[in-house]
Amino acid sequence: MTLERNQKIEALLKEIYGAKYEQQYLQEIISLIETWKTKYWKTTNPVSEENIYLITYGDSIYEAGVPTLETLQRFLNNEVGQTITDVHLLPMFPYTSDDGFSVTDYRKIHPELGDWNNLKTFSRDYRLMYDFVANHISKSSDWFQGYLADEPKYAEYFIPRDDKFDASQVVRPRTSSLFHEYESGNGVKTAWTTFSEDQVDVNVAHFPVLKEMTDILVSYVYQGGTSIRLDAIGFLWKESGTTSIHLPQTHAVIKLWRVLLEELQPHTQIITETNVPHQENISYFGAGTDEANMVYQFSLPPLVLFAFTTHDATKLTNWAKTIGRVSDTATYFNFLASHDGIGMRPTEGILSEDERQLLANKVEENGGKISYKANPDGTQTVYELNINYSDALVNKGEDVTEEQQVKKLLAAHSILLSCMGVPAIYYHSLLGSQNDYEGLETSGINRRINREKLEYNTIVEELKTCSRRSAIFNGLKRMINVRQQEKAFSPYANQTVLELGSKVFGLKRENEETGDTVYFAVNVDSQPVTINLGIKGTNLIENKQITGEIELGPYEFVWVK
Repeated sequence: MTLERNQKIEALLKEIYGAKYEQQYLQEIISLIETWKTKYWKTTNPVSEENIYLITYGDSIYEAGVPTLETLQRFLNNEVGQTITDVHLLPMFPYTSDDGFSVTDYRKIHPELGDWNNLKTFSRDYRLMYDFVANHISKSSDWFQGYLADEPKYAEYFIPRDDKFDASQVVRPRTSSLFHEYESGNGVKTAWTTFSEDQVDVNVAHFPVLKEMTDILVSYVYQGGTSIRLDAIGFLWKESGTTSIHLPQTHAVIKLWRVLLEELQPHTQIITETNVPHQENISYFGAGTDEANMVYQFSLPPLVLFAFTTHDATKLTNWAKTIGRVSDTATYFNFLASHDGIGMRPTEGILSEDERQLLANKVEENGGKISYKANPDGTQTVYELNINYSDALVNKGEDVTEEQQVKKLLAAHSILLSCMGVPAIYYHSLLGSQNDYEGLETSGINRRINREKLEYNTIVEELKTCSRRSAIFNGLKRMINVRQQEKAFSPYANQTVLELGSKVFGLKRENEETGDTVYFAVNVDSQPVTINLGIKGTNLIENKQITGEIELGPYEFVWVK
């Protein structure tokens, strides 16, 4: 087994470094593994239908004078319980910008959140998902400051501008410059910056950087990270004359990390975050058993929004037909809302330009903002829609009552909870929040419209007294509790798309191992619609028998077993 493992590692290192590969690279990775194997590893379990992720910042819920991780844990224990099983903590490290995604030290916890002991305590109640911002680091980090100071260790940790490097085809997620200049003791130095002047890309083409990043990744798993989100991982490797996204070396790095984690901590979930068109996104499954355990299902949020906006599920239905079972160890990370906006690149080839513009216009009408990306030809296109998902769903002049808006949000989440994969719910969706205009206006940052921090006692009280928050919070909890009991919703169970007309999105979920089957149908229209599933069974939501025709009210859904 050790020989086979070493052969895999060597093959991957040779794929990454090509002619520059040195035999010592293999020995250093083996040494790293053996060092970590001497430590005690707590066993983790595979994911199942019971696993529901909550996407949140470590300080999303706070109270004065208390480490926010402690506050968040108490809130979840007291108000949510095991309705949520996994907590995705967005970057919890010291940072300088981008709400955590410009990390200054990968190995420390931001002091306002707490420390590693807080996370150890947290992990006793919930499985934890950590963010690994592997592509870039803050310009204020010791690494980059060492680079500017010409310290030998950091001389090749970053990528300077090189006139021989052809960057004309590089894919950009931002409109800012690809390279930035920085003052150093010996004049101006340059560095590759995919996202911003404060977020400097690290150079994994330099083996000591890859080794350091690998050690950091393993340390996160050792410190209780049962899932690791690889942020913006597609941009990791750069090569002249290419798009410098999704390159073979990037895939090989992820495969290398999976080999290590499968030995050290089986069932760790490696989750890739690549906000790109669908076929590019799912390339991170590799062969289905050797790369990502989950990929972010980026096409789902805009397609669900489009279905409820147009009252037509056809685009969603046709796309869902392309989604199939991957393997016993790989599936989809499904979500509707997150700390970022609603990505529009994943709709390329699915929605037309006019259809994408329809959503952009609606978002602006509903108080949201639009973020753009730069194209190689100098043009700009819509990159993401910045808005609270609940507000994005509202059709002005139609969804006029609170009850209608609540029903629509729950209906959208019925799709999230029914699709093949593992569901992840953003904290503002769970808590029934809306656009945070104050955060948007005071920061000037579009994404802040959906990143409001909530005071502990205030949100606990509002979940009891605010009818909107209460209806959404308790409605989602009830739906999740029903779902968690059904083996048909295993992340790996089969999925068949049902043809129920343009107003209805439907699925059949079937667990062949247990023989459990659940049929799902949701009305995306504001008017009633009648369907016939052709089966007899129990409506799990209402615990009523279903025979023959079913009338679905506006935004109503059923799970029929």
